[in-house]
Amino acid sequence: MLQPESLSLARTAAEQSFVLLKNANSSGEAPILPLSSKTKTIALIGPLADDPNDMLGSWAGQGRPQDVVTLRAALAQRVGADRVRYAKGAEIIGGSEEQFAEALKTAEQSDLVVLALGENAPEMTGEAASRAHLGLPGRQHQLLETIVATKKPIVLLLFSGRPLTLPWAFEHVPAVVAAWFPGVQAGPALVRTLFGDANPSGKLVVSWPRSVGQEPLYYNALNTGRPAGNIDLTRPPKNSEEKYVSRYVDEENSPQFPFGYGLSYTDYRYGTLQIDKTQLSAKALNEELHGGERSTATALTVSTEITNTGTRAGVETGQLYVQLRGTSVAQPVRALSGFQRIALAPGETKKVTFALGPEAFALWNDQDKFAVEPARVTLWVSPDSSRGSEIKLQITN
Repeated sequence: MLQPESLSLARTAAEQSFVLLKNANSSGEAPILPLSSKTKTIALIGPLADDPNDMLGSWAGQGRPQDVVTLRAALAQRVGADRVRYAKGAEIIGGSEEQFAEALKTAEQSDLVVLALGENAPEMTGEAASRAHLGLPGRQHQLLETIVATKKPIVLLLFSGRPLTLPWAFEHVPAVVAAWFPGVQAGPALVRTLFGDANPSGKLVVSWPRSVGQEPLYYNALNTGRPAGNIDLTRPPKNSEEKYVSRYVDEENSPQFPFGYGLSYTDYRYGTLQIDKTQLSAKALNEELHGGERSTATALTVSTEITNTGTRAGVETGQLYVQLRGTSVAQPVRALSGFQRIALAPGETKKVTFALGPEAFALWNDQDKFAVEPARVTLWVSPDSSRGSEIKLQITN
């Protein structure tokens, strides 16, 4: 099974699955990622830095640990073993003071730290693996705080089968990547991404919570009867006006990162949204929807331009969201209706067009029929579910 073309595909799949959650620099300079080849010494710390078994995830199938190239092995091959200083630091659950001391010494003697933390794949993720606490298991958070205290530049790689609630880490660590469990080519895929050979393009397929108390948390919720409006949800309420809205009194309503989110080593700009009609007829759409054979007609065309404003080539995923208001059954505040991945060279602009059929505006109504109803429609084409310029149209009788 380990043919060259298969390994290449496994590496590419892993690279495209990584989600760059944060990329800053505590000193205010250029972002930490991608790493410079001139970095002299790298401290590689964490229980998942050299763990082939967990890289296979919860459903390994015929995957074998002996076929996995770990992060440690790939990093040593890339920069040379003499420039990589490894310390496990802790177990996934548990760990000794000696391990902590070794990790601290390793970090202090290095120019940069890569932390590989997260879950035990077969035991903590997948079937029969619910967790009541969604932070780093065991003493890993303590290890994280210990290494952050050294003031060294840090890249945090999170290996997990779910989003982990790590508000402290997202505040104090400049660069964070959701690596999930990337498979047999975990190490090469991560190293290529860390050094910029592969530009991150993954997007979150879930909303990433700030705390477990926010769960269930999803982007396509129904509208609330008590919207917060302009009330500041980053602090506890000061009066009844701030309290009696749909909110948490001790946490923000918003996720840590929204559905569809994912950064890149380049930047993208979205242009003004364009539609070819400002009014649609529910009657005409229903005739097309229930006309016998499955309709392929285009009811509405939505388009915008996306420009790569950075200095690196990249792949961006433009996401189309739809909102219907005034229908017989309440609809989500936003619903993903389509997406397109487009490759863009530095400075390049491409037009993205979505052709929407009548089913894009249909719903199961209060008569239990799948139909289009008169509605006020809002559309977005955006990089995630929380942003984007909008445009409106009307569906009449």
